[in-house]
Amino acid sequence: MGYASRDLVNEADGAPKFSFDVKLAALTAMAAGEKEFAADGVDYTLDADGNILAGGEELGYVSRFVVSAADSSVVVTRDFKDRLEEAIDDNAAKFNYTDAEGNEAEYDIVYDASTKVWSVKQMTETYVYDRYAAPSKEHWLGTDTNGMDMLTRLMYGGRVSLIIGFIVVVIEASLGILMGGISGYFGGWVDNIIMRIVDVFYCIPSMPVIIIIGAAMDAMRVDSWKRMMYLMLILGFLGWPSIARLVRGQILSLREQEFMLATEACGIKVWHRIFRHLIPNVIPQLIVTCTMGLGSTILTEATLSFLGLGVKYPFASWGNIINDVNNAYVMTNYLFIWIPAGVCLLLTVLGFNFVGDGLRDAFDPKMKR
Repeated sequence: MGYASRDLVNEADGAPKFSFDVKLAALTAMAAGEKEFAADGVDYTLDADGNILAGGEELGYVSRFVVSAADSSVVVTRDFKDRLEEAIDDNAAKFNYTDAEGNEAEYDIVYDASTKVWSVKQMTETYVYDRYAAPSKEHWLGTDTNGMDMLTRLMYGGRVSLIIGFIVVVIEASLGILMGGISGYFGGWVDNIIMRIVDVFYCIPSMPVIIIIGAAMDAMRVDSWKRMMYLMLILGFLGWPSIARLVRGQILSLREQEFMLATEACGIKVWHRIFRHLIPNVIPQLIVTCTMGLGSTILTEATLSFLGLGVKYPFASWGNIINDVNNAYVMTNYLFIWIPAGVCLLLTVLGFNFVGDGLRDAFDPKMKR
């Protein structure tokens, strides 16, 4: 079942672990004063210092001096144990030790009489993060909870938010033009099938679906970069039906005009008619719709990031920067954390809406005075 002993069997640095039988045989030989023992089919030798050897190679040692690391990441070597034991025998309060890589460190030895245990401590320098520092010459907009410069993070966040917005709009436009063009030109059963698919997509509750997918990615610990890619694909895949309906409606009216009869009389291929003669006539309306939709996409991404379901650390976006206002103390005492991101978000969306209004006025002949 087990054994009780005042001594402990330790493996040498880099040596394989001893089995239970080897440890028991070593302790039995040590207690009996024997110099040799056998276990697991291997003959071992014990020298006067308690070292365990096999074939002339030192594999471990028996010692009553036990040193346990406070952290599993710390490896305590045999040499360090020996040096520590010498310092304790000399009643030293401190000792210096140089490891195999040549790094020298000073250690303090503190004895607790109540537990009869020595504590070995090493003084190390730590970096204190300048959390929530106020705006200064070094940090014009202060720092966030991780000590990161808010101005730099704000600029990187703007790049991420705009990239997501543009890529989502491109995905929506590509799918919408393809499906809407086919539906509007061919009509009939093709139009019915595609429009029923559009109706199904309109019935999907987008926000709950995105929240569920975001929670699933949190559970699976998806990489931040992959998560951002998935977010763009999901938003683009759920947003194409409105563009498809717009393209279909325009093509239904354009395909009956004289220039389309001319293309048919000339024997131009179907795909050539759709993408060279019909789609270019829909581009002005598409530009307006996509420009207006870009602001909505940026707001959607910001909302999801604010809820913790969008862009994740270490990537920055205006949404996850504003996420700090989840803490009421931060919201009321550190205005420089979330107000700049909110202002950038407001100005960007407002700017794209103004551009959309201007393009609509420019491309719509009925709006001209």
